[in-house]
Amino acid sequence: MSKETDIAASTVKYAGFWVRFLASWIDTAVLIVPIGLIVYLLSGGAWLDFSQLSQSIALAQNSAMADALQSMPKASMKWEPLFELLVAGVTIVFWKRWAGATPGKKLLGIHVVDAASYENINNKQAIIRYIGYIVSAIPLGAGFLMVGLRRDKRALHDLLAETVVIYK
Repeated sequence: MSKETDIAASTVKYAGFWVRFLASWIDTAVLIVPIGLIVYLLSGGAWLDFSQLSQSIALAQNSAMADALQSMPKASMKWEPLFELLVAGVTIVFWKRWAGATPGKKLLGIHVVDAASYENINNKQAIIRYIGYIVSAIPLGAGFLMVGLRRDKRALHDLLAETVVIYK
C-alpha cells in the first residue's frame, strides 16, 4: 500500500447494511421495474402473468401464505435470461460509468471501490460482484447479512470481488 492509500484507508467510512438496503430498493424502482416492463412488453405479456401475481398477493394479505406461495407466477424461461442479462448489464454499466454507483448508491452518496486501493473497480470485479449477488442470497440472504456483522461492512459478494462500499 502506498502512503496515499494508507491515508485514504484511515479516513474511509464504510456503508452499512441499512443504507445499502435502501440503495437496493431505489435501484429496484429505478432500474429493475423499468427493465421488467420492457421485457414484459417485448414478450407480449408471456414473460410474467400479472393476474396470477395479483392473486398471490391477495392470498398473502389474507394470511394464506402457503396458498400464496403455491400460486406465485412462474417466469417464462424463454424471456427470463433476457431480463437477467439486461439487469446485469445495466448494473455493471452504472458501476463503470458512475464510479461504482448505481442510481440508489449515487443518491445516497455511496459507491463500490476496490478493497485494497479504494480506486474504481475493474470489469472483472464488476462481473464477479454481480454474480456474487447470487451466492450472497444463498442461503436466506446470509451473504448480505454479513454487512451488519463485519467492521468493514463487506458482504460475501464484496469479499469474492475484492470490493467494499464506502461513502463518497
